[in-house]
Amino acid sequence: MEFKTREHWEQVYGTKAPEAVSWYRPHLEESLRYIRATGLPPDAAVIDVGGGEATLVDDLLAAGYRDVTVLDISAQALEVCRGRLGSAAADVSWIAGDILDVQLPAARYDIWHDRAVFHFLTDEAARRQYVAQCFRSLKPGGFAIVGTFGPEGPEKCSGLTVTRYAPEALHAEFGPAFELMSSSTETHRTPWGSEQQFVYCFCRRGVQD
Repeated sequence: MEFKTREHWEQVYGTKAPEAVSWYRPHLEESLRYIRATGLPPDAAVIDVGGGEATLVDDLLAAGYRDVTVLDISAQALEVCRGRLGSAAADVSWIAGDILDVQLPAARYDIWHDRAVFHFLTDEAARRQYVAQCFRSLKPGGFAIVGTFGPEGPEKCSGLTVTRYAPEALHAEFGPAFELMSSSTETHRTPWGSEQQFVYCFCRRGVQD
């Protein structure tokens, strides 16, 4: 299954320009707003899960963040991002792997961000695995910022079925170990002008293991 998923995304990123995918935004304003809302200094450790070719890493580096990790199942997407950053790419940690089975260090990150992966996890067991990975990798008291398609968002993306969430349903997937700090709904306009509904949950990991 992992091979098929990896193969799918390598094909997507190998055949489309970064600005030609539906989820592209020049800047992830809502994500950046939540990252600022953590109140953490620029030396906070941030991981962007499913970051691919997204520009969040560009804006984080420009804002002075010095401990940024970008993870994506597509090595090709990461290579495009590295090329765009040029010499600044050396200041970023890059991980090509599936978030469900990649070995991340425990209690490593202050901020976990995902605007690309969770809504593709249509299997309950996969979602539990993802949440366990998030809990283990975040420091106690760390923050999780997760964006998915909302109730009125598309039912499929890049040919794959997705799960759509209202804020309360998204938070319920993470459970009581994560305190819901805030949530929001965003209307994303695709590069070709159509609209997609996104929902964001801003949560804080409990301090108890």
